[in-house]
Amino acid sequence: MKLLGDLFFTFFKIGAFTFGGGYAMLPLIQDAVINKHGWLTLTEFLEVIAIAEMTPGPIAVNTATFVGYRTAGVFGSVFASLGVVLPSFLIILLIARFFRGLTDLPWAQGFFSGVKPAIIGLIGIALWRLGSAALIDFKSILIFLGALLLLIKGRLHPIPVIMLSALCGLLLA
Repeated sequence: MKLLGDLFFTFFKIGAFTFGGGYAMLPLIQDAVINKHGWLTLTEFLEVIAIAEMTPGPIAVNTATFVGYRTAGVFGSVFASLGVVLPSFLIILLIARFFRGLTDLPWAQGFFSGVKPAIIGLIGIALWRLGSAALIDFKSILIFLGALLLLIKGRLHPIPVIMLSALCGLLLA
């Protein structure tokens, strides 16, 4: 039980005091896991990072999950993952609590009236860049338009649309 508590609080501290995303957490995780606690060797840690990088999801959460699993099995992965995620979750809850009262203030409304179009611009540039890389021939443009039509007009869930698009890609190859 002490090991589970150590995993939780180690990753909780890392999650609470690291800014800059998952990659900024890696040196702290490495120091805690290898130097402070001796849970993994450097080679094992590098293997965990490689797996965490290949697995969908945030690298810090994946790393915590794999370190926890290697250290204390399934319960270790749960405690380490909760530890690294909980600080962000609590901070977001705190912000959301005060956010409700802020939205009625004139300066906050002005702030959001400027931020919302900028976010749409960021999404637009991401769409442009991804589209430029993905829509390279007639087949890809046709699949894109078909998927767009199914999503907008057909109101299909994205997962069947992705599966159907993959099938079209295979058939049109």
